[in-house]
Amino acid sequence: MVPPTSICNEDMIHFSSMNVDDSISFQYKQIYIDMISAPVSNKTHLGEFLPLMGTDHIEFYVGNAKQAAFFYEKTFGFKIIAYAGPETGQRSKVSYVLEQGKIRLVLTASLNPNTEIARHVHKHGDGVKVLALTVEDAKDAYFQTISRGAESVFAPMTISDEYGDITMAAIQTYGETIHTFVERHDYTGVFMPGYVPRTSGAFEGDAGLLYIDHCVGNVGLGEMDDWVNFYREVMGFKLLVTFDDKDISTEYTALMSKVVSNGNGYIKFPINEPADGLKKSQIEEYLDFYRGAGVQHIAVATNDIIFTVSELRKRGVEFLHVPETYYDDLVERVGDIREDLDQIKALNILVDRDEEGYLLQIFTKPVEDRPTLFFEIIQRRGAQSFGKGNFKALFEALEREQELRGNL
Repeated sequence: MVPPTSICNEDMIHFSSMNVDDSISFQYKQIYIDMISAPVSNKTHLGEFLPLMGTDHIEFYVGNAKQAAFFYEKTFGFKIIAYAGPETGQRSKVSYVLEQGKIRLVLTASLNPNTEIARHVHKHGDGVKVLALTVEDAKDAYFQTISRGAESVFAPMTISDEYGDITMAAIQTYGETIHTFVERHDYTGVFMPGYVPRTSGAFEGDAGLLYIDHCVGNVGLGEMDDWVNFYREVMGFKLLVTFDDKDISTEYTALMSKVVSNGNGYIKFPINEPADGLKKSQIEEYLDFYRGAGVQHIAVATNDIIFTVSELRKRGVEFLHVPETYYDDLVERVGDIREDLDQIKALNILVDRDEEGYLLQIFTKPVEDRPTLFFEIIQRRGAQSFGKGNFKALFEALEREQELRGNL
């Protein structure tokens, strides 16, 4: 197979779902035809047909990328490492790349009002547009998922500079969120072609964040199972765990959630939908203000949650609050833990245990003006679950915030 044409377009490149056009070489069209015409037994390989190596980056569309980058650097301890904009030949938008541990955030803003980026921000506010996944072979990942029913966003393309090549392709997922498959192999540049190194004098050290643990999506009523099936059938994920309205409910609100994971467990996506309750749930509030489905929160891992949360609080990050009564029977509920209980209580950190160990977690308040996106800080001490024992305390805390906003 020959490499795809080298493309470096400053705006998102949209392709129809495998329509015959000049954007896809004859070889790619023929491969696609061969794949969709093959017997089903030949399409489903033994083992994992879509090997994923981790989260490559998460791209936000924002109103002001410079100020957003400053916020994440000063409060969350991310370091600005790269930039693209008019100075680098990118005329209609600017992007800042920030890094901490294995986490990369890309913050992108439009420089004029008539772009997809500007429309996205106008509709949704600042939010996640791209959940980019690292793959060995972006072309194969694209055609594997397209053959199983994914909607194309753009076909495989390669961008190049003196540091090497990166091949990318993208498919649609819930709402306006997309998955970009990124194949970077031996690329040695700061991020990807079109970006130049950039630092700022505002960086004051990281906060101990290591990698993306999971990303949670909110979808409309009745849509959760459709998107769970998408991840299972199109991307080869497995259903990891299910939470119904009995697991996640309070006196007033409820929601349902299912967690899907790829084969090696590097990528985990809980999908939430509202459930019937006496009042408007946090999921409904999100959908109202985001104007549709999207990424609700990003869980980032640390190996020292006491250090991380202490740093984040010192830098101005605001967290949801659970009452002191939560800690009255903590030892009876979760057993002994290594961390100092007084520090856990002072920092308002939640603890839960499963059959494999325990975890510690805490949730920020929304980081945007709209009550949409927030972050979870999590430390796993063996536990592979998602804090089911904390759901009631967490959602009561969310309800208190909703009530203050007049949205409960």
